[in-house]
Amino acid sequence: MIIKKYIESIGLKAYPPEDSYLHDLPAIRNLWKAGALAFESNVVIFVGENGTGKSTLLEAVAVALGFNAEGGTRNFNFETRASHSDLYQYLKISRGAYPKDGFFLRAESLYNVASNIEELDKIPACAPRIIDSYGGVSLHQRSHGETFLALVQNRFGGNGLYILDEPEAALSPSRLMTLMAEIHDLLKKDSQFIIATHSPILMAFPNAQVIELTSDAIKTVPFRETEHYKITKQFLDNPERMLKYLFEDS
Repeated sequence: MIIKKYIESIGLKAYPPEDSYLHDLPAIRNLWKAGALAFESNVVIFVGENGTGKSTLLEAVAVALGFNAEGGTRNFNFETRASHSDLYQYLKISRGAYPKDGFFLRAESLYNVASNIEELDKIPACAPRIIDSYGGVSLHQRSHGETFLALVQNRFGGNGLYILDEPEAALSPSRLMTLMAEIHDLLKKDSQFIIATHSPILMAFPNAQVIELTSDAIKTVPFRETEHYKITKQFLDNPERMLKYLFEDS
C-alpha cells in the first residue's frame, strides 16, 4: 500500500530539437507518444536494452529534482565531468508530497561521491563529519559493494525519494537481496524508489511497477514478461543448450 508518493508521473513538456541526440532516443520518442507515465507504485523500476535511454531518463529525473548529476543528495554540487544530458530541461514531473530525505545513487560515479565527502570533511566546521552519517568509515576503505550498502544502510533514513541507477553493478546476488530487504524496510518509513536495472532479481520486488523501455514502446509489464527475465531463465534452465546455440558458428 502506498502511503506517500513523492513523484506521481513524468512526461515531456517539449520535445528535444533535431540536432540533439535525445531527439532519436527511444525512451524520449515513446514517452512523448505516451503523453505521461504514471507511477503506480512506491517502487518503480525501469528496464530496457542498452541504448534505449533508461539511465538517461533516470538521470534527467534526478537532475530535474535538484540532485547532483554524478550522485549524492541535493546538497552535493561537485562536478568531475559534465557528461549529463539536458533532458531534465524538457521533463514535466508531477509531484505529490515533499520528501524529507533523498539520494541519487549511481554505481558508475560512486567513487566520485566518496571523494567529495572526504574533501568536504577536510574543511573545518562545527558540524559533525559528513562521513559519520555514512557509517563513519571512509567509503574508499570499503569494496564497491560494501560502499553501496553502507550508503543505503546508514544514509537512507526514510521519508525519502531514492533514485538508484543499476545498483546490481556493485552487488553480488546475495547482497542484491540484502538491498531488497533494506528497500522493504524503508518503504515502511514512507519512502519511494525509482530504479534502473538489468537484474531480474530486483525486478521481482513485490508490487514493484516494472516499466519496460523498448525501441517501440514504454509500458508497464509483469517482470516475467521482460526480455531480461526470459533470457536469464532460458540460460539458467539449460546453459549448455544456450551456449551451444551462441557458439555454433564460432
